[in-house]
Amino acid sequence: MKPLSEYPRPQLERDSYISLNGVWEYAIRKEADIPESFDGGILVPYSPETPLSGVNKTVRPDDYLFYRLKFTLPKDFIKDEVILHFTAVDQIAEVYLNDVYLGKHIGGFLPFSFKIKPYLREKNTLILRVVDVTDTSYHSRGKQKTERGGIWYTPQSGIYMPVWLESVNKNYIEEIKLTPDIDNKNLKIYVKSAAKSVYFSLNQEKLEIETNKEVEIKINDLRLWSPEDPYLYYFTLESDDDKVKSYFAMRKISTIFNDKKQRIICLNNKPYFMRGVLDQGYYHDGFLTPKSYEEYIKDIKLAKDLGFNTIRKHIKIEPLRWYYECDKIGMLVWQDFVNAGESYIYWITTWPILLKFHIPDTWHGILRRKDLDGRRETLQEFKDTINYLYNYPCIVLWTIFNEGWGQFDSKKVYKEIKPLDNTRLFDHASGWHDQGISDVKSMHVYFRRAKMPFKFHQKKRALVISEIGAFIYPIKGHMMEGKNVYDVFETGDKWLKQYEDFINLDIVKNIPKGLCAFIYTQLSDVEEELNGFITYDREVLKIPTEIIKALNEKATY
Repeated sequence: MKPLSEYPRPQLERDSYISLNGVWEYAIRKEADIPESFDGGILVPYSPETPLSGVNKTVRPDDYLFYRLKFTLPKDFIKDEVILHFTAVDQIAEVYLNDVYLGKHIGGFLPFSFKIKPYLREKNTLILRVVDVTDTSYHSRGKQKTERGGIWYTPQSGIYMPVWLESVNKNYIEEIKLTPDIDNKNLKIYVKSAAKSVYFSLNQEKLEIETNKEVEIKINDLRLWSPEDPYLYYFTLESDDDKVKSYFAMRKISTIFNDKKQRIICLNNKPYFMRGVLDQGYYHDGFLTPKSYEEYIKDIKLAKDLGFNTIRKHIKIEPLRWYYECDKIGMLVWQDFVNAGESYIYWITTWPILLKFHIPDTWHGILRRKDLDGRRETLQEFKDTINYLYNYPCIVLWTIFNEGWGQFDSKKVYKEIKPLDNTRLFDHASGWHDQGISDVKSMHVYFRRAKMPFKFHQKKRALVISEIGAFIYPIKGHMMEGKNVYDVFETGDKWLKQYEDFINLDIVKNIPKGLCAFIYTQLSDVEEELNGFITYDREVLKIPTEIIKALNEKATY
């Protein structure tokens, strides 16, 4: 069976689908010319640096990585148009089909596609030329670094998410946008299509709605989505030329002042304390790519079994099925944008801690964002990320910048992207270089006890600890050797005592002072970072889930 071959787009699913995952040919060269001969086979969608790819070779910033796939299509598959989809290719990809140049995509974390029917033949050859400059330019790279170590991880390149084809008729449904409004008991839906109208079917009821405009649909049997009751409404959209399956949920995220004049977060108009865990989405054999979607499900369920109701998806964008599983299982998500920028150095990281000083993020030289092209590219990727993930109800908060890395013009960026999504909260600066804006005041707490800012409620933002903890309990035989970044506890008992103190003294004690969410670092070990509840290979759970769950559930209103 092809890896990760399940339908990749759960909220716009149609019958026409062919997965192109599987064995392709690859070549690594110093020259840009497409080679006549290739080096061997690679299992797509795994990067050549990963064990699962079968290659285990590193692509350097001055290398060219080539892919070649020869394929044929069933004649009954081809309709008015055929679309070639790439879920993610790291980092700069140029695509050719049958010697025709289809185009170029820059950025390693977002999808792109091409309409290819005019170029198809009976036998087809698809070629990619990829360059991955990793951390040697301003392009987004996540936690990858050319020389890994500490909080930076092994770089990977090329195709690392599913590649697939779909075939559609002329007036197909191109896009849908779903906005729940629980206060007025309706769903706002926008359908992009050349068809004038489509039929919306939900629970045996069928309604004709106009396309290319926002339409409100009354939801009479209102059942609110939450981690405790993750109810999804499944529906279909149908026209003469197309039919797609989709779903939505009715939920609302907002903030209010409580009776202590503290700004707190509400889910579905009720105060809701968010107990979260940081998840970087790395796997020992596939790095950014799991062996199967079942690994995603296990990780999300593990977080829930540990008593968490929130996952912070850290500096990574997952394929859409990950968010679908969060929707089904019932897990709130804080979604980070993927930042870039130059080196992560002391005046960005140390000054805010030692001097309690936030650098104005218009100081582009100090924050190492002098490149105007890089700032433009990053801002566009932020906008594209919101558009890509907008429909997934699990997402309740967007993190714009993390720890000053790549931070720039926060006030301007926040004001520009906030109108794109008024249904969620925004954290403009997770940890450091707070500019006094957005929906939350976001703290990182390491190597010390958490203290709430004096008279914080006057700032009119909800107070969250967006990273805390990171206590290390190493498991011999299931760890990558390296320099430990955080506090190390050699036994489970010592680690558990530290975690218990953390819950009681850093979290529970501060809830009456206005704290309304925390994110513990982190769900799993990642390479040298050994601060997970489970080892990097997912083979050893360090502390029984029921013990952690009992402690975590003390943190509530």
